[in-house]
Amino acid sequence: MVMEGLGWTFDTVAETYEKLRPGYVKALYDKVFQYSGLSESSRAVEVGIGGGQATLPVLQTGCAVTAVEPGTQFSALCREKFGAYPNFSVMVGKFEEVPMEESAYDLIYSASAFHWVPEALGYPKVWAMLKSGGAFARFANHPFRGEDNAALTEALDRLYADYYYPFYNREPQKITPYSEAEAAERAEIASAYGFTDIQYALFYRTRVFSGREYRLLLGTYSDHIAMDEPVREEFFTKVEEAIDRYGGQITVYDTMDLQLARKP
Repeated sequence: MVMEGLGWTFDTVAETYEKLRPGYVKALYDKVFQYSGLSESSRAVEVGIGGGQATLPVLQTGCAVTAVEPGTQFSALCREKFGAYPNFSVMVGKFEEVPMEESAYDLIYSASAFHWVPEALGYPKVWAMLKSGGAFARFANHPFRGEDNAALTEALDRLYADYYYPFYNREPQKITPYSEAEAAERAEIASAYGFTDIQYALFYRTRVFSGREYRLLLGTYSDHIAMDEPVREEFFTKVEEAIDRYGGQITVYDTMDLQLARKP
């Protein structure tokens, strides 16, 4: 779930985010590299590096990677994390505001971050920065809380109805897994800005968390971080207790979507 104006929240939990948020499966990178033809002579830009979950596989191709990241803590963390790579650098600022070279890059990619960039500013800027034939790769992870444990599902739904939805003054809603139709719709956005060779793909995995681990994971979600601390902490405590009470673990089903587009 994306809420306007909450992009700032992630940098406040940079270290926890880096540890708890997952990377992406090898098959996703294989498709990006096949599509983009990335090599040691290539130049890439990562929009919104966060904790660097999507950075290492690109650096390992030997290409130069410039990250554009608004969070000062994330920027410092990634400079240290990837300090052994002389072809890596970070520019601090919002992607739509940072001056960048035009017609200079072979790949621009963004992992679970491009939705924070205003569409009408982001896509034209990506277009301007890419060389002719250059590729734009937009991908994200969409976690879905498993419903295989009916008692736990009911308990967590009740807690969200008691804490989360009242905080945001919203009615409880049924959360559904990310769909192929949503991925296709997101991919087509690029066509409105002149991109061609539009493609998309979906990838899947599962992760299992203890109550404590899941509590920490919730603390990396922007809409959860933004809740008032007393409400948030009571909510998180009861979520952890519910998981411990109903089996001691929770399964998260991840759907990773990848959109690819090319500048003619």
